[in-house]
Amino acid sequence: MNLITISGPPSSGKTSVIIKTAAQLMQKGLKVAAVKFDCLHTDDDIAYERAGIPVKKGLSGALCPDHYFVSNIEAVVDWGLQNQFDVLVSESAGLCNRCSPYIKEIMAVCVIDNLSGINTPKKIGPMLRMADIVVITKGDIVSQAEREVFAARVHAVNPAAMVMHINGLTGQGAFELASLLMTGRREITSLKGSKLRFSMPSALCSYCLGETRIGASYQMGNVKKMNMEEQP
Repeated sequence: MNLITISGPPSSGKTSVIIKTAAQLMQKGLKVAAVKFDCLHTDDDIAYERAGIPVKKGLSGALCPDHYFVSNIEAVVDWGLQNQFDVLVSESAGLCNRCSPYIKEIMAVCVIDNLSGINTPKKIGPMLRMADIVVITKGDIVSQAEREVFAARVHAVNPAAMVMHINGLTGQGAFELASLLMTGRREITSLKGSKLRFSMPSALCSYCLGETRIGASYQMGNVKKMNMEEQP
């Protein structure tokens, strides 16, 4: 089975890109399934079902969705193998810009949109910098010049990635993405022993454990303080 991990900021168009790309893969006779990780609520599983794509949904609740993902992805892969899917797409929650949801030697795709601002690529960490393919959406809403500037900013942050544009509404560009995913495919039978491409955001403090009171006396564990002294 070919596992593909897709991540991106909230409302960047991840689900639309996946559905349009999956349609191209299914036309080639491949069995495609998806798993949707989110935090509190999602109806994306309904969109997948309407598109004829088998789907599993996982909500992290109070946990970091990235940590929830890495704790459950092995079981999800087992589900995909048991059902003999050819391609399993893992869609992350709309993650914070520091998240690291990619696995070594597993295809990694980051979806971002032109409306997020031209400085956004600089603000995104491993989620963008470690991706194999960067998909830019909503290009039909901005000018050609804005598209080119945004793509250049993405390339500056991740010069090794393939940068491409996809229209999530019409599906324009999805055929090219489907072809790239099949060209770089790597069949797996298990994720046991695999490693993340970059470490997860670190947090183990009193607030992680349910503390709600504010004050230094209530803070313990991994706590980072700002330097409030006057800068030279």
